[in-house]
Amino acid sequence: MGPLEGKRIIEIGGLGPGPFCGMMLADMGAEVILVERREDAGTAPESAANSTYMTLNRGKKSIALDLKQADATDIVLRLVKDADGLIEGFRPGVMERLGLGPEVCLEANPGLVYGRITGWGQHGPLSQAAGHDLNYIALSGALHYGGRSDAPPSAPPTIVGDIGGGAMVLAIGMLGAMINAQSTGRGQVIDAAITDGSALETAIMYAMYEAGHWNGARQSNLLDGATHWYDCYECADGKYVSVGAIEPRFYALLLKKLGLEDDEDFARQYDADSWPGLKKRFVEIFKSRPRKDWCELLEGSDACFAPVLDFDEAPQHPHNMERGTFTSIAGVTQPAPAPRFSKTPSEISGPPPSNGQDTDDVLRVAGYSDDDLAAFRERAVIGP
Repeated sequence: MGPLEGKRIIEIGGLGPGPFCGMMLADMGAEVILVERREDAGTAPESAANSTYMTLNRGKKSIALDLKQADATDIVLRLVKDADGLIEGFRPGVMERLGLGPEVCLEANPGLVYGRITGWGQHGPLSQAAGHDLNYIALSGALHYGGRSDAPPSAPPTIVGDIGGGAMVLAIGMLGAMINAQSTGRGQVIDAAITDGSALETAIMYAMYEAGHWNGARQSNLLDGATHWYDCYECADGKYVSVGAIEPRFYALLLKKLGLEDDEDFARQYDADSWPGLKKRFVEIFKSRPRKDWCELLEGSDACFAPVLDFDEAPQHPHNMERGTFTSIAGVTQPAPAPRFSKTPSEISGPPPSNGQDTDDVLRVAGYSDDDLAAFRERAVIGP
């Protein structure tokens, strides 16, 4: 019984940010009908086996259509009439060529929220070019400051652009537009460009940059690994820890726990000239003991510390276990829904569907008869 119970979203199958947005809405209780490409009977079993790992499709219903056929277009438009939102992630113009562009869909349902997510946006010189997460965050300025000063820029794979600047921005846009549609009865189109969203993520950095508190050189600022008190360090066992003691009182506690409170070299926390030398000392200190020792000494204190965990370790950490940060669906470990709602908690309503497994049920609810389904199947409009 999530906060979006009663809402229906049509998601046109794609990759990455669109499905992630649909997953978030499904976790919050929306009925998400995933329109997937119709597969031949020979490939369907393989799809069913692989669908277990398609965690972005959890809790959704899957129908399989050949959208190049007019009958499939009519099916989607019938579903759109009773939908609150639609999500698509094709290049600009593709949905229009399929006969499912925003003008057609909004004519069928004036209250529809039509969410479009692309890398470069619906217009602009690059709108028709191919690209991926790394390219989008590069253009937005978000990539430049990640990484070491003596190496090319680096960023966590797909997280900054596709998910942070793309899927989550689209989700916020969809929710905002649906709230507006409730009061006005009018839907609208959401143009969620990953370049725009990634640029938005840099707002705090731009504020610091414009105020003269952030310079253009990588690993030379307070929060980009230049300081000894905001970085990651290797331990004796080859594992890593993170330290982020920005505020003076937290920094003082960190020094005390490390036995450095009386070391005058560490007294000048914000003296940039001293950072390289003090970082070398931190490197030596943290390399002297295994990660578990540092966790026993620092974790849970105000020293602003956390171990750097991998995908096997993170679900097993006591904090994550107590909060239920991760869960397992059909034997597949994955992050649990977020954020937490006190009155209408989100939940995963089921494992990812196999390709087209809900086609008949969804189309029957939409008013199609068994004879209609048989005819569609004979003409390969819907999946086997």
